[in-house]
Amino acid sequence: MTGRNGCSAVPETGETRVRYLVIAIIFAVSCFSYGDRVALSLAGTSMQKAIDLTPLRLGELFSGFSWAYVLGQLPSGGLLDRFGSKRVYGISIILWSIFAFLTAFAGYLGPSLAFTAIFILRLCSGLAQSPVFPGNGRIVAAWFPTAERGRASAIFNASQYFALPIFAPIFGWLIHFMGWRSCFWFMGALGAVLTVVWFTNIFGVKQHPHISRSEIDYIERGGGLVNTDDDAKAKAKVNPLTWGTVKMLLSHRMLVGVYIGQYCITTLTWFFITWFPVYLQQARHMSILKAGFAAAVPGLCGGFGGILGGVISDRLLRSGRSLSFARKAPIMAGMALAMTMIACNYASAQIVMLLFMSISFFGKGIGALGWTVVSDTSPKGLVGMNGALFNLFGNVAGITTPIIIGLIVQTTHSFNLALVFVSFVAFCAIVSYGPIVGEIKRIELSVPAAAGSTQ
Repeated sequence: MTGRNGCSAVPETGETRVRYLVIAIIFAVSCFSYGDRVALSLAGTSMQKAIDLTPLRLGELFSGFSWAYVLGQLPSGGLLDRFGSKRVYGISIILWSIFAFLTAFAGYLGPSLAFTAIFILRLCSGLAQSPVFPGNGRIVAAWFPTAERGRASAIFNASQYFALPIFAPIFGWLIHFMGWRSCFWFMGALGAVLTVVWFTNIFGVKQHPHISRSEIDYIERGGGLVNTDDDAKAKAKVNPLTWGTVKMLLSHRMLVGVYIGQYCITTLTWFFITWFPVYLQQARHMSILKAGFAAAVPGLCGGFGGILGGVISDRLLRSGRSLSFARKAPIMAGMALAMTMIACNYASAQIVMLLFMSISFFGKGIGALGWTVVSDTSPKGLVGMNGALFNLFGNVAGITTPIIIGLIVQTTHSFNLALVFVSFVAFCAIVSYGPIVGEIKRIELSVPAAAGSTQ
């Protein structure tokens, strides 16, 4: 067998663990994606002064990314299923790196024009990044057997937490010494490096130049969808861009419950990557340098919680627990822990506030197994589309959360009700994964049924 680069794609001897390299790369790129979002939140207070923004206007700027990100989910899912993860995802990295550079230059415009330009660039960046998490879910479904999928999904999903401890101190330092525009110059340069890493290391399972036959067999026997990117016949028969396909996915109560649950869980994510650094500066009166390092603490806790959630879920599965219990128990327990955020309203000491925020983000990490559930439930041939629909519902929270919190802060001149709002949404996630989702299982779908969907 020959790989895309013309080399032998399947060494017949020797043991390989190429799937671990693949998950490490998508973790790094996903951290970069969230780092792009964190940049705006760390720069938020400085930008408020530079271009004269009210809290509501800042919230609107935070939400700009998600408007296009949400609208891009279904098209990106269809593109992933049709053209493959490597090509679509790689082009995505190139584009959003360019938009990061342009955001820095937009800061030199006048206040009114700067807001408009940055908002448009955030829309463009959101559209460019829309294939990232559907692509991640698709790659994990192909590269990992079912018994390892929880950990693999937890690793790339943990990027949303590790982005804070990785990038927040860097951005805090850059803003303090070089101004807020330097964050976006830094992200543009980093994107150029990651583009090279992506195109030289990411391939389909059977096309990878360094994978062994034994690893392919191990992945395939364990339920990995190793033909996801190279089954030409399936691609010819299934048109994943049809509205009939979307309607079919939305007709399953289990999937609808998962989509709603992801909206609730993602609300917590968007609080932490948009308003949390602003909360530290404005409600807790921290300097930008101190806020950068303080924001890293809950992020680290969330990251460890995210990885632990995947480990717990896979261990429950191996111990004989049902797939439903193994996935739902960590999600529901994690969301219960996330609700402790509300205690910050009664904590006057900064160290106590950070403790509760860390517990909350740790719980959110444990409960963020939605992408694992997508890999477990997606009909074969529609992993990208189901992931896109899942991410669409989830990231509506990226639109609503920044605006709702901005409106609350502007109206009440306090973050207290904002923390109540986020805690209540965490409770709604528990309800969604309880009675609405029901049993978690893969949806079986015949290819002709999908092909017969109407436009």
